[in-house]
This record gives sequence, structure tokens and C-alpha cells, in this order.
Amino acid sequence: MINVYLFYPYRPTGHFDMDYYCGTHMPLAAKLFGTALKGWSVDAGISGGPPGTPPPYFAVGHFLFDTADAFFQVFNPVADQLLGDVPNYYDGGNPQVMIGEIKVSV
Repeated sequence: MINVYLFYPYRPTGHFDMDYYCGTHMPLAAKLFGTALKGWSVDAGISGGPPGTPPPYFAVGHFLFDTADAFFQVFNPVADQLLGDVPNYYDGGNPQVMIGEIKVSV
């Protein structure tokens, strides 16, 4: 199982619309990915550690797939549509992406 992470870096003067991301963008992606997608979630950044410090990211999106190939098979055909939607909720360009293999889940 792999996790596709989408990191949206925080900027003090930046904008991130969490309601749009959670209520419109992520459900759209889930619909487009179909049954290849095994689950998704969103983390909202609240701090960089010590209280009162800004988070390193506004948000981190997560998509679960069986394999990286399964992700690319459904992402590539809709990449332009999903990336074209980014300016509707984030003004910092495309997210940073990391694909990780899940080693432990409890």
C-alpha cells in the first residue's frame, strides 16, 4: 500500500481555502480516481511544534493506493483537470508531492 502526500507550504501572506479543498477538490479527485483509490484524508497545519509557531504546511492531502502504478494509471489522464483546480484553493503553485510505501499501520 502506498500513500501519495500532497504538501501545501505555508506562507504568512499566503491563502489556502480549506473548505474548498476538503469539500470540493478532494471529493472530485476521489470521484475521478474511482475504485483504485483506497482512501483519502486531509491534515490541516496548526503549528510548527512549539505553541504559537506557524505550521510548515497549510495542509497535507493523503491518497491511499495499492501501488504507485495504480496511482499513476488514474492520475495521468486527469492530471490537467486536478492541477488546474489548484488556484481555486491555494495561491502557492502546485503542491509538493511524495509517494511513500506504508510500512506500519495500526
